[in-house]
Amino acid sequence: MSTQRLRNEDYRDYSSTDVSPEESPSEGLNNLSSSGSYQRFGESNGTTWFQTLIHLLKSNIGTGLLGLPLAVRNAGILMGPLSLLVIGLVAVHCMGILVKCAHHFCHRLNKPFVDYGDTVMYGLEASPISWLRNNARWGRHTVDFFLIVTQLGFCCVYFVFLADNFKQVIEAANGTTTNCHNNETVILTPTMDSRLYMLAFLPFLVLLVFVRNLRALSIFSLLANITMVVSLVMIYQFIVQDIPDPSLLPLVASWQTYPLFFGTAVFAFEGIGMVLPLENKMKDPRKFSFILYGGMAIITVLYISLGSLGYLQFGAKIQGSITLNLPNCWLYQSVKLLYSIGIFFTYALQFYVPAEIIIPFFVARVPEHWKLVVDLSMRTMLVCLTCVLAILIPRLDLVISLVGSVSSSALALIIPPLLEIATYHSEGMSPVTIVKDALISLLGFVGFVVGTYVTLYELIQPSSTPVFVNSTSAFV
Repeated sequence: MSTQRLRNEDYRDYSSTDVSPEESPSEGLNNLSSSGSYQRFGESNGTTWFQTLIHLLKSNIGTGLLGLPLAVRNAGILMGPLSLLVIGLVAVHCMGILVKCAHHFCHRLNKPFVDYGDTVMYGLEASPISWLRNNARWGRHTVDFFLIVTQLGFCCVYFVFLADNFKQVIEAANGTTTNCHNNETVILTPTMDSRLYMLAFLPFLVLLVFVRNLRALSIFSLLANITMVVSLVMIYQFIVQDIPDPSLLPLVASWQTYPLFFGTAVFAFEGIGMVLPLENKMKDPRKFSFILYGGMAIITVLYISLGSLGYLQFGAKIQGSITLNLPNCWLYQSVKLLYSIGIFFTYALQFYVPAEIIIPFFVARVPEHWKLVVDLSMRTMLVCLTCVLAILIPRLDLVISLVGSVSSSALALIIPPLLEIATYHSEGMSPVTIVKDALISLLGFVGFVVGTYVTLYELIQPSSTPVFVNSTSAFV
């Protein structure tokens, strides 16, 4: 979920890619059904398999990854990694379902490409239930809604992440040393509340989203990618050293905190929205299945290793982002700042999706000379909305869990299995497949309901052992 998630040409695929007959290469489409293989036409400058793999990896590295050590704490040192593996397998399987259904409708409708919303809409049109067929357009609206909620949720997470990390670096500045090996108690210099840090970032993020062309943001995206990779290398370098005795950690945590684990895990694995655009941009889409499963295997290993090693290293004191546990020396303080810089510029990329779905609706209803004013005003309002929501929920771990439970679970777990049933039911499906899809959707729905309830309950009535959000004194 992150920096190169959307390139300028990708966005059309991401939200609205209906191709008119005039835009379709007719010769290629005439051969589509007879060839028996899904192909994309008219993309001579498409991405190679290696470029696609890099895009897939980069799109899944973000704040969700840094929150996984706390997620493992909420599940247990044994249950956490095992559950991450299961959720990863299920999430990747759902990505494969979405690709398969999209291919099915490309063949059936002679379209070179359909996006997530199109696929759900066509799936409902193929449903045996007449009410679903008559209201199939709401399938696209539902996907767009969850995309908006998910992407704006990411933006809220970024506000909290930036505030927490900058607040910690500034408060510990007087005690920051060049010695990263000795454990010393640092007396923090109190500054302003983290909510005020969010307000301080607000005008800068507003100016950032005024850049409406993603091509103009490419240099910032490259900078974000570099800073995040360097930061992750430094984080791994620290957490593999002198790991404490793991026997003191619980194998299975309380069931009351497991829903928080679920929300964070699904938040991290929610990359299903970029699957079809990535495939569409490949020179040879037939290799995409190999790229998808191979890339997600690497990502799953990365998630499990960072989550497990982070919890093993910091134990019960692990925080909402592992960066908040790093030592109070200039090397690791710079890691926090580097990752924060990457997240700052990623905000504009994540913001692009809801902006391009919401803003055209309002711009199309005003005279020409008001279009720019309305466009910039809506961008400002949306950024302010994410800031206000972040201020209302200033705990990073709970924001991540809430976004994951509410919207990511719908896009990644609930919708794809139901889509497969709607798409192939009339053509014959084995009872085993139907049961499998129903169980996956049920899992996602239970996680959606229970995860949302537990997160909101924790917000209203915090537990007696809250997560230490802004303290560096324990590990510096």
